[in-house]
Amino acid sequence: MAVLPINDAASFDDDGRPKRTGTFWTASAHIITAVIGSGVLSLAWAIAQLGWAAGPSVMLLFAFIGYYTSCLLADCYRSSDPVNGKRNYTYMHAVRSLLGRSQTTACGVLQYVNLVGISIGYTIASAISMMAVKRSNCFHSSGGKNPCHMSSNPFMVSFGVMEIILSQIPDFDQIWWLSSVAAVMSFTYSTIGLGLGIAKVAETGSFKGTVSGISVGTINQSQKIWRTFQALGDIAFAYSFSIILIEIQDTIRCPPSEAKTMKKATGFSIALTTIFYMLCGCMGYAAFGNDAPGNLLTGFGFYNPFWLLDIANIAIVVHLVGAYQVFSQPVFAFVEKKAAQAWPDSPFITKHHKLSISSSRSYNVNLFRLIWRSLFVCFTTVVAMLLPFFNDVVGIIGALQFWPLTVYFPVQMYIVQKKIPKWSLKWVCVQTMSMGCLLISFAAVVGSVIGVMLDLKVYKPFKTTY
Repeated sequence: MAVLPINDAASFDDDGRPKRTGTFWTASAHIITAVIGSGVLSLAWAIAQLGWAAGPSVMLLFAFIGYYTSCLLADCYRSSDPVNGKRNYTYMHAVRSLLGRSQTTACGVLQYVNLVGISIGYTIASAISMMAVKRSNCFHSSGGKNPCHMSSNPFMVSFGVMEIILSQIPDFDQIWWLSSVAAVMSFTYSTIGLGLGIAKVAETGSFKGTVSGISVGTINQSQKIWRTFQALGDIAFAYSFSIILIEIQDTIRCPPSEAKTMKKATGFSIALTTIFYMLCGCMGYAAFGNDAPGNLLTGFGFYNPFWLLDIANIAIVVHLVGAYQVFSQPVFAFVEKKAAQAWPDSPFITKHHKLSISSSRSYNVNLFRLIWRSLFVCFTTVVAMLLPFFNDVVGIIGALQFWPLTVYFPVQMYIVQKKIPKWSLKWVCVQTMSMGCLLISFAAVVGSVIGVMLDLKVYKPFKTTY
């Protein structure tokens, strides 16, 4: 291997790539952007299905599992040695180097299906928030006399157009500013939701809700079971960021070791988001009890002050614009890398064209990137228009990614990385946790799929109104 000149060596990392500049704070911003998403808005509804006893307990359990398995995964960024070992640039690279090719394909399918699913879920959530702004103003101007029904399609198309533009940002490392803005927005609307919940409780002077949640009688026995299962998926979705953890870690500078920085960022981010989740979910349930809406800020649990609701929903849209990019960038990178490997001499795939924005600034346009990323955004937008069921889609996505990607693969890779003996105490403990999470994921998938099936009975494609 050729030795780099001293001044060049300072500009490149040990793998020959440009020096990574990410820090604890940029990693935390990426995680918070990914974790505090639209999932926080469904937590009051999820707690209403589980009740005061199980709801907060399940949330804390998911937070602990998410943090623990994320720490296991962070140790797998470098193979064999946490400081000088070979880097794994993506989640799939880590699986391939530690578990072999046989499990890489399954991991890749699960990871990218979930990333696409999250992009669809965020498109649905953003459209609902945009409509909520228009509906709250319509409702306010009519004095509550106009139901203000409207189609979600134009709003999804508007969101898609914005994402087509932003998707041309070349790679993950260049969207740190978008993640920072999105993280601020996520705290903005979470704080507003929390404040409105506290105000509602203060107004009524009591905490609503029951120990066991919605009781049989209000809904039938089967609905109670399916809704409980779906609530598990909604809470799991609220902690879904493990699938991009390695990609985030690959932006962090070294020294100190990337794993050390990532564990600190993960602990800080999950602790902060869990506090927000507990406060928002619990105060939302305390305010509305078993009647908590599926989306706290758009289900019209609150009507006033309408201007504050507008600010909250605008913040949601801005946040989801950034979060969409955080989750879709790994998909973009994967497809473009495979295309470059398959057709290395194709000008369409590899050539960049300089586009002058002004006399002093220019932008490199790649035709394949422009067309492929635009088609991806169009696909997620059309699917969102076909299946605009926020809670059900959130539950399915959360359940599908939780066990395999948040628990199973990190546990198996950690066992191989640390050479943990089979049937030792630690091996038994982590495998028992994995099996328990598998049962939770299975129940959540069943509950959410049944929810979608019930929605489809009264649904006409592309004609959904709110």
